[in-house]
Amino acid sequence: MLIGAHLSIAGGLHKALLKAAAYGFPTCAMFVRNQVQWRVPPLDDEQVAVFRRTRRRLGIRPVVAHGSYLVNLAGDEPVRRRSMEAMAADLDRCGRLGIEYLAMHCGSRADAAEGVRLLAAALDEVFAATPRCRTKLLLETSAASGNELGGTFEQVAAMLSALRRPGRAGVCLDTCHVFAAGYDVRTPEAYARTMEHFDRVVGLRRLRAVHVNDSLKGLGLRVDRHQHIGRGAIGLAGLGNFLCDERLRRLPFLLETPKGTDADTGRDWDDINAEALRGLAARQA
Repeated sequence: MLIGAHLSIAGGLHKALLKAAAYGFPTCAMFVRNQVQWRVPPLDDEQVAVFRRTRRRLGIRPVVAHGSYLVNLAGDEPVRRRSMEAMAADLDRCGRLGIEYLAMHCGSRADAAEGVRLLAAALDEVFAATPRCRTKLLLETSAASGNELGGTFEQVAAMLSALRRPGRAGVCLDTCHVFAAGYDVRTPEAYARTMEHFDRVVGLRRLRAVHVNDSLKGLGLRVDRHQHIGRGAIGLAGLGNFLCDERLRRLPFLLETPKGTDADTGRDWDDINAEALRGLAARQA
């Protein structure tokens, strides 16, 4: 399976690729700039060349970039306008780098229906401003915390349906988020119901990436707190349901679990979590 993780770009964008290769990951996720600043620094030709050259040499694919945490395309002005500018800039960067996917949070608004309308209209403008970009934008499912959009499959489907060019968008499913939002996946039966619901409402054909994380908090509590694989409320059996789903075998499974080292063993947590996922995949093979 395509198992990877979100990796740091400290020292250069290509550093995420080098880290992925060091872990033995065939795929990875990354930011393409500082995710907590509005300012988007220029991307020079040398950075692009180094990234593309490194990627060809290492064979890391697909790469899933992640949009800025500041973006809220369903927000009020001037945040919404700045968010559109940031998304267009991020898509442009991804296109130049040859990155396949850019995942984004759907934003928040108290009036969900108005939020869906505003987000779709904003993305229509973003797509119009980046007509040659081949990077597909992925709407990430949310934990439905507060006024977050994307906490139900119906909201995700409504956003996609409202786009003028829905072919430029897809979905990134976050296992922690959907569980926190109330979709049970802990048993084969519950998982089958949840994914049947997703397929019927959104469509599995639109699913392009999975953020694979355990959940620190329980089902339906709407708390977005990622946990190490098998050490949270979803558990190994629940996450194993994703790993054994033949329909998802070609998708990148990307860890967004806490970073650092295990105090007991001194091992890197990305190594530990990836090993757990590989074990689940091997068990289901």
